[in-house]
Amino acid sequence: MNIHEYQAKAVLKGFGVPVPRGGIAFKADEAVKAAEELGGSVWVVKAQIHAGGRGKGGGVTVVKSIDEVKSEAERILGMTLVTHQTGPAGKEVGRVYIEEGCDIDRELYLSALIDRATSRIAFIASTEGGMDIEEVAAKTPEKILTMTIDPASGYSGFHGRKIAFALGLKGDAIKQCVKLIGTLYKMLLEKDASLLEINPLVVTGAGDLICLDAKMNFDGNALYRHPDIVELRDLSEEDPAEVEASKFDLNYIKLDGAIGCMVNGAGLAMATMDIINLYGSSPANFLDVGGGASKEQVMNAFQIILSDDNVKGILVNIFGGIMRCDIIAEGIVAAAKEMDISVPLVVRLEGTNVDMGKKILEDSGLAIVSADNLDDAAQKIVAQVKEAA
Repeated sequence: MNIHEYQAKAVLKGFGVPVPRGGIAFKADEAVKAAEELGGSVWVVKAQIHAGGRGKGGGVTVVKSIDEVKSEAERILGMTLVTHQTGPAGKEVGRVYIEEGCDIDRELYLSALIDRATSRIAFIASTEGGMDIEEVAAKTPEKILTMTIDPASGYSGFHGRKIAFALGLKGDAIKQCVKLIGTLYKMLLEKDASLLEINPLVVTGAGDLICLDAKMNFDGNALYRHPDIVELRDLSEEDPAEVEASKFDLNYIKLDGAIGCMVNGAGLAMATMDIINLYGSSPANFLDVGGGASKEQVMNAFQIILSDDNVKGILVNIFGGIMRCDIIAEGIVAAAKEMDISVPLVVRLEGTNVDMGKKILEDSGLAIVSADNLDDAAQKIVAQVKEAA
């Protein structure tokens, strides 16, 4: 689950991490009030969306008067902000963050994430703050330090010093960095965060470290332990179909292809998407119904797939282990009858009660094409979609 910058900073502040003061605004008048409460003579007006690259897209502006705060808030609120992470469609801005100005001497990069290769938390640091880390990695990889922390021994001061030296910090800033890295490690563990990116982490003119930006993701499987984090979820930033799918415990991600997929198991779903591409088409979604989907879940899955106007055909690929093929077949037939599915539908069943499942499909009298294996299924659905087009 993603959260906004201002929410991430609130979480960081709760752990004692240094962040600039700021206030959230949904209207221009609220932005003015926030700036007045902050005081000072320089403010930053920041669009709040779940995507990076906001500054390059015109979503971050430094202003030096209250009138400018208001005019920039009016400009940004309601705009469709297009960045390299939003795609060409962009995202509509519904809120802005008004933040106090900062005396920046140096901009650095710092992030932490779960490194699945080592089963450890990895910190990534670079002197090239304010830039996309992918660009730094491509052009100057020697300027990036990656350091993992063994969970058995935990965080020690030398971890922080290693990062501080890599960032070229001096004097009291080294001590601040040691404390900061330890605090961030503690926060990642306690909040089940899967990613934290601070870009930039700045050294001020006074030599202090401040987290000037913050992006944070959390492990969705651990959210039941963090009701305070769940409250930060902004559904307007998520695809409506993905939100609907989550209500039925369906793992759904919308894509831009033409063939809707309903599969059980993430690995099988990925293989299904790959083979659709192999035969010249593209998947419209990733949808994993899980290992024990019910008849109702199958029907809900069909509804979500068909809510996408780009879907021109559906491929159902089920391997019945815990899930029984006859139950899936009943759900498919019920959904096809109730929803009057008009696009080509190819079904491949294998595993527990597969013969019973195939008979249910055959006896339904519906235009459901049965496939013998995944290769056969992919060729059939791609051919039917191309023919229908």
